[in-house]
Amino acid sequence: MKKSSNFYRDVCTGLFFVTGVFGFMSGEFIVSTVLFGMASLSSNIDFDKHMSA
Repeated sequence: MKKSSNFYRDVCTGLFFVTGVFGFMSGEFIVSTVLFGMASLSSNIDFDKHMSA
């Protein structure tokens, strides 16, 4: 398993989550829901398995 793919996945998940929190605080509830969903998906997808094919 590559360490760099976990780093990029963690950065991507963190950015989605933080942006979702700021969207929620500003009242953009639909946008924040989509961003929280994207953070959930990006944290659960195993990119290494799909990239090694």
